[in-house]
Amino acid sequence: MDLVTGATGYVGGRLVPRLLEAGRRVRLLARDPARLAGRPWADRVEIVRGDVLDPSTLPAALSGVEVAYYLVHSMGDHGAFATRDRDAAQAFSRAARDAGVKRIVYLGGLGDSAAGLSDHLKSRQETGDALRSAGVPVTEFRAAVVVGSGSISFEMIRWLTERLPVMICPRWVYQRIQPVAISDVLSYLVAAPSVPASAGQVVEIGGADVLTYRDMMLRYAARRGLRRFLVPVPMLTPRLSSHWVRWMTPVPASIARPLVEGLRNEVVVRDDSARRLFPDIHPLSYAQALDRAFERLERGEVETAWSDALASSPLGVPTVQLSTVEGMIIERRAIPVDLPPERIFRAFTGIGGERGWLYMNWAWEIRGVLDQLAGGPGFRRGRRDPDHLRPGDALDFWRVEAVEPGRLLRLRAEMKVPGRAWLQFEAQPRDGGTLLSQTAYFAPHGLAGHLYWYALYPIHAAIFANLVKRVAERGHTLPALLEDGAVA
Repeated sequence: MDLVTGATGYVGGRLVPRLLEAGRRVRLLARDPARLAGRPWADRVEIVRGDVLDPSTLPAALSGVEVAYYLVHSMGDHGAFATRDRDAAQAFSRAARDAGVKRIVYLGGLGDSAAGLSDHLKSRQETGDALRSAGVPVTEFRAAVVVGSGSISFEMIRWLTERLPVMICPRWVYQRIQPVAISDVLSYLVAAPSVPASAGQVVEIGGADVLTYRDMMLRYAARRGLRRFLVPVPMLTPRLSSHWVRWMTPVPASIARPLVEGLRNEVVVRDDSARRLFPDIHPLSYAQALDRAFERLERGEVETAWSDALASSPLGVPTVQLSTVEGMIIERRAIPVDLPPERIFRAFTGIGGERGWLYMNWAWEIRGVLDQLAGGPGFRRGRRDPDHLRPGDALDFWRVEAVEPGRLLRLRAEMKVPGRAWLQFEAQPRDGGTLLSQTAYFAPHGLAGHLYWYALYPIHAAIFANLVKRVAERGHTLPALLEDGAVA
């Protein structure tokens, strides 16, 4: 039995299906198990409610576990995150020893401990020491920037490069770094328990390239077809840079500061333990890692974001979440509905065409006229069938990209926009009814894409807020289906 902590996070959420594919039995430790309800693999794992900061919850989670993956950490101002992480890791280590756990696998931060590490990187390595404190063998992987969706360090590079044609940069843009692809990180994590020699080892992992932050931003810009100019200045310290990052990216100030202060450290692999212990893993180059991330984005495969859970709300009151994942700006709204998922599915697969878009249909039509003027398909392509959709169907200025009966509809925008856009509806069983989720995805292209999104967001927010409510209302007005699928 493997235990995964941090399954609601980026690395943990991707590790779980990899472990299941490898034939492992998986248990998850989660403070709020409801946040995992929408994961496609949720019914194949055991979920235990608990918190690494609450030692009383750990024995039940660790009972019968052979390998425990420790993928949690906190962050905040004034070093408080370091104390929380150390206390949590020590409690987990003791509980793992008492439960007879054979191995702890931990993902920490790369950096030379003798080189005056930042508080953030120092804390990541102290967490590894705390996990070893009770005597359980630990395999500690240390990585720098993880290239892929969700890594906050990589997201900072993404946002700065997308939004700023000319960047005034601090000296740390010339600091060397060895980024690693998320697929390689997952390969190391999955393989660790089957390599006995990795027990008790600190394994530094990185990709095939040693670059600078300047190289990473310019290569990212080239991959996106953007022209960017970086002007380094000596007086812009990491501390001042953190304020700049706070205003230019979605990264909160409490996270931006410790991360940016860590950029002063060179983070490159200094030993060959990864190659010796895991000779079958051949790390990707930075260009290959970027290509993989963008191939998924260009196909509209944003499954990392699809499984994000929303907090519950009172019946009939939508919740809204605005975030960024994999370069996507994501606006998700959810509303509980006292109806079965099949009826809600019929409600959202029946919109568009002659029936219209349920709220401010005139605004949709104006957008279609503007699209036609710009050379796009326009709005009134209608739909093949008034009630049924299949992948590939045209739906006004959308294209049906995916349909999962009774559960999901995903539309890809074909109108002219400075980026790529999707609109997705989901119907998930919850508490005898359905959680209706409506998610707008937008992958902006450069500064123009960001300006487009934020300039139109007020009207988009009004339309989407009411659209999800109107879909729920339509579910209540639909006639019931008989067992043979006919309308009653």
